[in-house]
Amino acid sequence: MRLKLDENIDTRLSVLLRQAGHEATTVRDQGLHGTVDPEVYDHCISGGYVFVTLDLDFSNVLRYPPEPTQGLVVLRGPDNLFPTVTILILTLVNALTTATPSGHLWIVEPGRIRIHE
Repeated sequence: MRLKLDENIDTRLSVLLRQAGHEATTVRDQGLHGTVDPEVYDHCISGGYVFVTLDLDFSNVLRYPPEPTQGLVVLRGPDNLFPTVTILILTLVNALTTATPSGHLWIVEPGRIRIHE
């Protein structure tokens, strides 16, 4: 699966996704650092990427509808510290073994995923 990590996620965490067999790039890798959210959203649609972010704005399905995307994944923990986000990424890795977020919004919390359909 092709995943794009937002600039608010530590780039070291892309390794966990790659180790699980996914193509994981970052907004920074592709020179999109500082790009406004609507442009990143459009880039992910045109490039066929699942977008993974800590930005709660992407949980607004009226502003960023998940249907035309390969999936929107919003990581939501009690904080955005590296150990917490690592747990969220590992929760995502586990979920991707049995399901795909294509056309959906996934809210990833420690140990569970809520799916907006």
